[in-house]
Amino acid sequence: MQRADIEQLVRRAFDEDLPDITSEAIFGLDERGRAEFLIKGHGVIAGLDVARVVFELLDPSALFTAYVRDGAAVNRGDVVAEVRASVIALLSGERTALNLMQRASGIATATKRYVEAVAGTRATIYDTRKTAPGLRLLDKYAVQAGGGANHRMGLHDLFLVKNNHIDRAGSITAAVERIRARRMPQKVMVEVRDMAELDEALALAPDFILLDNMSPAEMRIAVERTGGRVPLEASGGITLETIRAVAETGVDRISIGALTHSVTALDISLRVKSDA
Repeated sequence: MQRADIEQLVRRAFDEDLPDITSEAIFGLDERGRAEFLIKGHGVIAGLDVARVVFELLDPSALFTAYVRDGAAVNRGDVVAEVRASVIALLSGERTALNLMQRASGIATATKRYVEAVAGTRATIYDTRKTAPGLRLLDKYAVQAGGGANHRMGLHDLFLVKNNHIDRAGSITAAVERIRARRMPQKVMVEVRDMAELDEALALAPDFILLDNMSPAEMRIAVERTGGRVPLEASGGITLETIRAVAETGVDRISIGALTHSVTALDISLRVKSDA
């Protein structure tokens, strides 16, 4: 994530939360403090630079020190970062920093579990657009921190022909032909629901084919029928318990909406210390 993107995200969060009337009523602007980020679970850390920006925006003299890098495995009791700043900045920024770090770390942790589950196969784990509104860059960054890959960032950077497009256009062929008539540079992915649609898509030679809600047995047939001509992506209802069987069918990509739409935050706390 670029600094400008992080600042935009953090400022939106500040708009929801500040001013902190309690801290400003109790403490003076010249009072300094120190706080530590303490891990209270097990997982993968992400969002350290986001936390850094939170405190630097609140206090330009803030000193943020990270002891690990995003993507590192962390355990209960680990102190992953320290920040020295005004007491008001520490207390005012605590919840924003933790909200964003905990979410990002939860996504990175979940992604790492899926990546490990398919180890030794050809499959790469991808995210989806099922992200929290306003947090897409953070969510997709966190997937990368966990070892996964990013699908399209939005509706603008990949043509993805889905069932509603197909049904409304009349066929896969009609939809793809209309896209190609535009002569735009973005690649084309076609979603298919059965072998007849797969054959129709293969005849059009798209850049990717997405196998929608197919069983592992159907995916194996699709892999054999495709013969490596087009990368295949599996999607739809895939869980940590079923993903190994999906990966072993030989698909190239597996997209998991649960990485970002069903986040379990990694438990992290910010402990303000008595010494500055």
